[in-house]
Amino acid sequence: MTVGDEVTGAIGEPGLLVLLGIHVDDDVTKAATMARKLHEARILRDEESCATTGAPLLVVSQFTLYGDTRKGRRPSWTAAARPETAEPLVTAVVDALRERGARVETGRFGAMMAVRSVNDGPFTLLVEV
Repeated sequence: MTVGDEVTGAIGEPGLLVLLGIHVDDDVTKAATMARKLHEARILRDEESCATTGAPLLVVSQFTLYGDTRKGRRPSWTAAARPETAEPLVTAVVDALRERGARVETGRFGAMMAVRSVNDGPFTLLVEV
């Protein structure tokens, strides 16, 4: 992951790319639960998890996951938490992952980030708490 020419986060081995959207109704009480679900999700090869294999996680804040396109041609972002609410919650999830012993890389909140990934599978999953 880069911001401009700077690499802000990278994992060089199989792991999880986590696009983390924060909803307007989310609060800090959900951070530990989300971290546990991400860390222990048995979605790697042979039904392993990051917790059992030590696989890293690259966590990217992604408010656009809550874009509502049901009406018109322009998405509505009303379901996405405002930056002043979302940033501490993203940090709380990252901190909770690290407290669990997870290896975590991150982007830079609010920055225009370029994310490069190799999707092994493909396998994409929506994890909600």
